[in-house]
Amino acid sequence: MKFLFVVLVIFVVVSPCICARLLPYIIPSFNVLDYGAVGNGKNDETQAFVDAWKDTCSAIHDSPTLLIPKGKTFILQPLWFQGPCNSTTVYVKLEGTIKAPNKIEAWKWPNNNEKETWIRFSEINGLIIYGSGQIDGQGAPWWDCYSNTNCDRPTALHFHACENLILRGLTHINSPRNHISLNACHGSHISKLHIIAPNESPNTDGIDIAESSNVIIENSKMETGDDCIAINHGSSSINIIGIFCGPGHGISVGSLGRNGADESVENIYVRNCTFNGTTNGARIKTWMGGHGYARKVTFEDIIVIEAYNPVIIDQEYNPYDSVHAVKVSDVTFRNIRGTSISKHAIQLNCDEAISCTNIILEGINITSSIGEEVHASCKNAKGMCTSCIPYVPCLSQE
Repeated sequence: MKFLFVVLVIFVVVSPCICARLLPYIIPSFNVLDYGAVGNGKNDETQAFVDAWKDTCSAIHDSPTLLIPKGKTFILQPLWFQGPCNSTTVYVKLEGTIKAPNKIEAWKWPNNNEKETWIRFSEINGLIIYGSGQIDGQGAPWWDCYSNTNCDRPTALHFHACENLILRGLTHINSPRNHISLNACHGSHISKLHIIAPNESPNTDGIDIAESSNVIIENSKMETGDDCIAINHGSSSINIIGIFCGPGHGISVGSLGRNGADESVENIYVRNCTFNGTTNGARIKTWMGGHGYARKVTFEDIIVIEAYNPVIIDQEYNPYDSVHAVKVSDVTFRNIRGTSISKHAIQLNCDEAISCTNIILEGINITSSIGEEVHASCKNAKGMCTSCIPYVPCLSQE
């Protein structure tokens, strides 16, 4: 027994590095409460978040965590979380609630600049935001302002140039405008979100994507006043899977080409989604007068429930006289079934000069939710329809 004790002592004394490897690795955590935040839903907690983020981002240890604790509500003014950070991975664990000011006049814009965003994360690689918390944009006064005076409104949560972003598990409610924006983000994975705003709230998109690639959005519920997801200029390789959308305006590619802009989107795959009571379902929209293209777009395994426009391509969105249009090609709608509340279950509205090409409809079965006959309307679309209910007159049939 003495010999065993001596051996153990020698092992510990001589080999401290080995013992250190047996101890659990402690990931540094920066709790906003330790920086002066109270979380009573009344105080302006912005500075505490600024200070906590500064230490989180500058931490030399791997995988530091900014902690926003459960059971607390924090009022935040417009806030910019700026990178790059020292660690290759940075966590934000949101378990509590963060809220914007509840009156427009209470918003304090830093240096009177950047009035487009409430919470912004910029140039942070390996950012992981997760938890069971809530982000509340308190958008009602902004909606009234927009309805009365067409005032500009901020996005609630904006990500710019964040490589390999992960966003998971949060609830987002009542943004002044769109709830989440991705710009110049590559390699993003977004999942298990719940996004909520009243059906009548203007332009409260769930997620807007622009200038981004290799994005996965999956297994989320979006109930908004506009597009559940909008895929805009410069986006490619976007995979959208398992989204429940409604109310809202569906999942849209575009709009593209506004004011004659040259804009493009390609390699979009939308699968296993449900549209319940939405204005649109699977939609592509481009402006007349625009340039560029929307191509290689697939909507597959889609359920529509009392949607107003279940399947729609509108190449003349907000039309005016022009010889230009955004080219729409290589689009597939496959295995789309359910009900339409309008007579026009399928609308393919394409430009006479440029048309829409290689449009494939396969396994479409959309009937009326109110007992009327449904129709497909189309012009200047070229492609094929296989097993389509309703019949699509301008496409070749198999």
